[in-house]
Amino acid sequence: MTGADRRTALVTGAGSGIGRAIARRLAADGYHVAVNDVDPASASRAAAEVGGVPVAADVGDRADAGRMVAEAVAALGRLDLLVNNAGVCRLGAIADYPEADWRATFRVNVDGVFFCCQAALPHMVRQRRGSIVNIASWSGKSGAAYFGPYCASKFAVIGLTQSLAREVATQGIRVNAVCPGIVAGTAMRAEIDAESRTFGRPTSAERMGLIPLGRLAEPEDVAAVVAFLASDEARYMTGQAVNVTGGLWMH
Repeated sequence: MTGADRRTALVTGAGSGIGRAIARRLAADGYHVAVNDVDPASASRAAAEVGGVPVAADVGDRADAGRMVAEAVAALGRLDLLVNNAGVCRLGAIADYPEADWRATFRVNVDGVFFCCQAALPHMVRQRRGSIVNIASWSGKSGAAYFGPYCASKFAVIGLTQSLAREVATQGIRVNAVCPGIVAGTAMRAEIDAESRTFGRPTSAERMGLIPLGRLAEPEDVAAVVAFLASDEARYMTGQAVNVTGGLWMH
């Protein structure tokens, strides 16, 4: 795709990890990509890798999310795809989980998705086409000890996905979610493993034997499913929460 035919995408939290892999995959598929991260240097590095546009912003702030989308549209010319990937995870027992951590989790994981969707929708509605892919988690389908706030936030993402999909289907906009399982090689995974030891939980490597396909996911596994959901091959899919868990979760 070149020129006016080239599709455009905005990926949040794409300075590293899964988001970076998504940006790279979309660029390889011919998208012109706006790369967001809360850290300007990370956004710039990742954007340079894919020949994209860096757009630093805090997605949990409504005004900043709006500015980010506006800058992305100005740079790209339009917005065909929004990937809400930015997220955080902080473990802890619900009984004494700090309020600050609870609010920080929802601020990024839920408010960020909500604000970015609100900012992007007018552009997609005007075009009468568009796709939104929200990165949820298999933790959005089943609760887990010491992951309560994270699970609650990802359940919320799936609920938002399904509700929005029903609202905008007649306007040519599809909304889906991807639910990764245990993804190796990311900073978040390293942090979760370190915290898991504190709470006596097995690390990701120790849980590998529970995965039917026999390995942890790689960021590229998630990116491939995002690319599919964004493509015309998935034109009859909306409101779905697709597992990428190696069979660890099958519902």
